[in-house]
Amino acid sequence: MSRSIGGDDPHVLVIVQNLPIQVDRRVQLEFHELLDRGYRVSLICPKGPGDPARETIDGARIYKYAPAPVATGALGYAVEFVYSWLRTAWLSVVAWRERGPFQMIQACNPPDTYWLLALLWRLRGVRFVFDHHDLNPELFHSRFGAPKTAVQRLELAFLHWLERRTFRTAHRVISTNDSYRAIALRRGRKRPEDVDVVRSGPDTARMRPIYPEQPVPEGLTMLAYLGIMGPQDGVDQVLLLVDELRRRGRTDIRATLMGFGDCLDDLRRQSAEMGLDDVVTFTGRVDKREIAEQLSRAHIGVSPDLKTPLNDLSTMNKTLEYMSYALPAVSFDLKETRVTGGDAVRYVPSGDIVAMADEVERLVADPELRVDLSRRARARVVEMFDWAGQAKVFGDVFDEVLGRPRFERHSYAAPDPDVDDHGRRFVPLEDEEELTRFLRTRRAEST
Repeated sequence: MSRSIGGDDPHVLVIVQNLPIQVDRRVQLEFHELLDRGYRVSLICPKGPGDPARETIDGARIYKYAPAPVATGALGYAVEFVYSWLRTAWLSVVAWRERGPFQMIQACNPPDTYWLLALLWRLRGVRFVFDHHDLNPELFHSRFGAPKTAVQRLELAFLHWLERRTFRTAHRVISTNDSYRAIALRRGRKRPEDVDVVRSGPDTARMRPIYPEQPVPEGLTMLAYLGIMGPQDGVDQVLLLVDELRRRGRTDIRATLMGFGDCLDDLRRQSAEMGLDDVVTFTGRVDKREIAEQLSRAHIGVSPDLKTPLNDLSTMNKTLEYMSYALPAVSFDLKETRVTGGDAVRYVPSGDIVAMADEVERLVADPELRVDLSRRARARVVEMFDWAGQAKVFGDVFDEVLGRPRFERHSYAAPDPDVDDHGRRFVPLEDEEELTRFLRTRRAEST
């Protein structure tokens, strides 16, 4: 049950730079938790394609700015950060004037630059919570390797300095997993009581398989990828996987790649050059409706993130989303992916396309293994990572920092709905016979 929101309720300003809010599922869940607790929420982020400059989502006021041009090289990134910082700083003033003083800033990285804005607002008594989404020094190592020149060493040192300043300025830190928390304690020198782990858990009551409107034609197997398409995300490995399966004579494999990012155009060109356009589909940016459709009709999810200093310590949202839709998945073997997937995911050595193709063929040939992995995945994500448990930790941080009374939910757990927000029927998870049938076929409702 939500608290009623009035003008005297605390006001939180949320800052996101790397994604439009419509595609940042974690931040959407976070600000809805704040709204449920009676906070007023304003949020600043870049515009997505066709987005308005101002928008209200379920009571949260969204302030948006035109994103900076795509950055290339150190100078390009510097221009992007300065531009975004200045636009965000101005919109923070606009939010203060239009919606009243805010008592808290929640900044989500990357980049690690908003500590300075938080420091300026501290003069007005504003507190700062750092929502730690990325490891920027590890991102540098993942993209460029060990620094080889004086300029690169300076760039890396600057990233470490920005990270330290962010940690030191924050009153509290929210880490996405225990690996990130360890870095906040070690590199950030935060006290253990000032760092909490809030995983990007899905709302499993809503993120669950539906009967797809357009099932994959019988006799074909659909691979699915969902996520950002940047240099560190390894989406080209999916193309190599499909090409390897084709060389083995597998004409029954198709792949749907959902998402956008700096590498999308290059990936499309690579797919065309490899002659894969008849079997690989790029959807671009997708909404919740399309995600539910594609992950419910697919047979196997692919997590192609290569083992790098960043990826090894990061929780991959795609893995949690595959699990939510009871989708068996194959992944390169990463430390935090094993924490997420446990025995519900099949792992192969990083970059070993032959081994990944072997696992795909094993899953194609063994529908009972797919069913078993599907059940394990769904049970694991519900029991260990559902957003309801993460939300309490997240919201309690804000209540504690602002000295609010402990928030107690008086609502009971409502039964799972029968249909999704678009009227499409959910697969009945409690009907063992029907669920097993669906997990084998990923097809429409039986009649």
